[in-house]
Amino acid sequence: MNYTVRFYISWIIAAIVMYSAFYTWHGIFLNDLSRITVSKPLFLFLAALVYLAISFVVYRTFESKTLSSKIHSPLLKGLVSGICIGFIMFAVVFVLGVSFTKTMSLTYLIADFSWQIIEQILGGVIIGFGKMFIFEPHPDMIRHD
Repeated sequence: MNYTVRFYISWIIAAIVMYSAFYTWHGIFLNDLSRITVSKPLFLFLAALVYLAISFVVYRTFESKTLSSKIHSPLLKGLVSGICIGFIMFAVVFVLGVSFTKTMSLTYLIADFSWQIIEQILGGVIIGFGKMFIFEPHPDMIRHD
């Protein structure tokens, strides 16, 4: 498989896993999705698009020259890229005031921060597994008959 196929498979699966984690956390455990005031199908559709974008950013961070020069293990690179993007996503959401709750206790912030990091780590690790297990031949292995 070439780089493009590995990219698409890893990107989409990582987005699905992160979206599933989001839905599990906010829709089942916290039951936040029952309190949204906009159309639930529209909200979930837009959230899916957001997770596609987040997954793309995690993948690009994973493949960055800076990270690749310092970390060689795909799973560790996935973990680090997930932590970085999870922290940035939490900071953006926190600064913009986007939340399902009106009370911002320290406990809530710690739980929300932790879950955001976990979501993006899941995506990064999926991308790392894609790097490890989706075959990509080296240029010298490609036959041109």
